[in-house]
Amino acid sequence: MATLKIDFVSDIACPWCAVGLNALLLAIDKLKPDVDVALHFQPFQLNPQMGPEGEDIVEHLSQKYRMTAEQVAQSQEHIRQRGAEVGFTFNMEGRKRTYNTFDAHRLLHWAEVEGAGEVQMRLKQALLHAYFTDGQDPSDHAVLLQAVVKAGLDPVRGAAILESDAFSDDVRARQQLYLSRGIHSVPSIIFNDQHLLQGGQPVEMFEQAMRQIALEN
Repeated sequence: MATLKIDFVSDIACPWCAVGLNALLLAIDKLKPDVDVALHFQPFQLNPQMGPEGEDIVEHLSQKYRMTAEQVAQSQEHIRQRGAEVGFTFNMEGRKRTYNTFDAHRLLHWAEVEGAGEVQMRLKQALLHAYFTDGQDPSDHAVLLQAVVKAGLDPVRGAAILESDAFSDDVRARQQLYLSRGIHSVPSIIFNDQHLLQGGQPVEMFEQAMRQIALEN
């Protein structure tokens, strides 16, 4: 059996990361049982300086990308359709604001270093669902702890992490690592520490890339 290490560099506030993850997971399913995949989620913040109150999503996108409100609406509809194609539900009407995601990344790091099995995956999916499907605030500690419970992690330990600065240095170090490697947009998917594929690619693109890389090993 071939083995494949995947580092999925992404942000909770990135809709294309949700699209890309679901497409990647569908592609991974197509590789079973020939390829054994180890999937790791790495931190990236689209807006690391964002305040705790967040920003109106339309105003934020209009200012950051020089988009009109109509263009934002068209982009969101395109994302919603792409999400539906890979089984992810976007509730664009419920997602009014964008938020700082640093605490979410701290919990994801905890899930990787202290969790077992696919617990980091479950937490990642719970966080994306909370924000993009349920329209919840992924910087709100109550929302984060709900995701912790859904992932099967200890909410008492999770609350203690959120109330401290645990894993803050680790997350910042990893963020800086990927920035130093030239990653400035997400999702960025790194295969076996050397092959990079970016964006919310179609399932077929992910499958083709993984099959080719797996054959090289």
